[in-house]
Amino acid sequence: MNLEEFRKQSQTLKDQNKQFLSRLKKANPRKLDSDFHEAHSNAFDRIDCLTCANCCKTTSPIFKQKDIENVAKHIRISPSQFIDKYLHLDKDNDYVLNSAPCPFLDGDNYCLIYESRPTACRGYPHTNRKKMFQLLDLTYKNTLVCPAVLDIVEQLKKVK
Repeated sequence: MNLEEFRKQSQTLKDQNKQFLSRLKKANPRKLDSDFHEAHSNAFDRIDCLTCANCCKTTSPIFKQKDIENVAKHIRISPSQFIDKYLHLDKDNDYVLNSAPCPFLDGDNYCLIYESRPTACRGYPHTNRKKMFQLLDLTYKNTLVCPAVLDIVEQLKKVK
C-alpha cells in the first residue's frame, strides 16, 4: 500500500477504529496481548518499515534525558547543543523534534542514528508490548500514522 492509499484508508476507518479499540479496553488483558502480538508478527512479516517511514516523516518521538545523551554522543555534540539544535518542549513538557521529517532520516528511509535512536523509536509502533489495554488510545492514534498498525487493527477486527 502506498502512503496516499494508507492516508485515505486510515481516515475512512478512523471512527470505526476508535470505537473498536475503545471496546477492546474491556477484553481479557492476556488474550488481548496475545491477539495483538500475533497480529503484530503477521503484519511485520509482510510490511517493511523502510518502504514507508511515515512515522519518521510525520511525528516525533519523545526524547528522555538518556535518549538526548545517547544521540548527542552519537553525533558528537553536547546534550545541550543537541537540545538547542534539534528539540523543543511540547505542551506536555516533553522534548520532541523541532521539525518533521526527522532530521536523522535519510533519503532511503534509513535512520542515521539507528544504533542510538530514542527509546520511543525502538518500541514503535508499540503493538507488541504487554498490557496493550493501556495503550489502546495510542494505538488508535498510530492507526493514522503507521500502515502496520492499521493492518494490525484490521486483523483484530476479524477475530474480535
